[in-house]
Amino acid sequence: SNSMLICVLLKQVYIFKFFLWETGYFCTMDIAHDRAGFYICWGCLVWVPSVYTSPALHLVQHPNQLPNAVAATILGLGLFCIYVNWSADEQKKVFRASNGKALVWGEKPKFITAKYTTADGDVKTSLLLLSGWWGISRHFHYVPEILAAFFWTVPALFDHIMPYFYVIFLTILLVDRAFRDDARCAAKYGKYWNQYKRHVPYKILPLVL
Repeated sequence: SNSMLICVLLKQVYIFKFFLWETGYFCTMDIAHDRAGFYICWGCLVWVPSVYTSPALHLVQHPNQLPNAVAATILGLGLFCIYVNWSADEQKKVFRASNGKALVWGEKPKFITAKYTTADGDVKTSLLLLSGWWGISRHFHYVPEILAAFFWTVPALFDHIMPYFYVIFLTILLVDRAFRDDARCAAKYGKYWNQYKRHVPYKILPLVL
């Protein structure tokens, strides 16, 4: 069915995006702070294969054929969300790799040079990006990630909540992560983080959260 095709194709593109951006993953909260303990290892070996594939597993037992226009719209929106998610992550990676010299959306980026003290007492600096996707909200890249999951799930329609378990779980996970990361950055950067929040006041979704 075209519903299964959309679901599987969007997931394959998402996986390709992950490997395309693999080196950037080493700087994420998962690796840099949560580390490779039981939480990450069990999640990658057990939780991810079981839960991430649940919409497709549902469609095996409940196939449906969507109108071509609806199928094309869902596929297009899903691909766009995956692209935005990659673009946001890549934007920050390139910005930091260039020490703030790379253009963001064709313009010189705005940023804050934040100082922080390490556990060893050394004073270091980080660049907090205020331009591009990162000027919309502090974790805007979570929005297209959640929407991408929704679009590879919505071909299952709305007869049962089971296929939407992953979308619900992901939303809770990323909202919690946004709050945890904000608390960690506030403790790390202090006054610089308060300055950053004045420029980018929303955590995830502008005017909402």
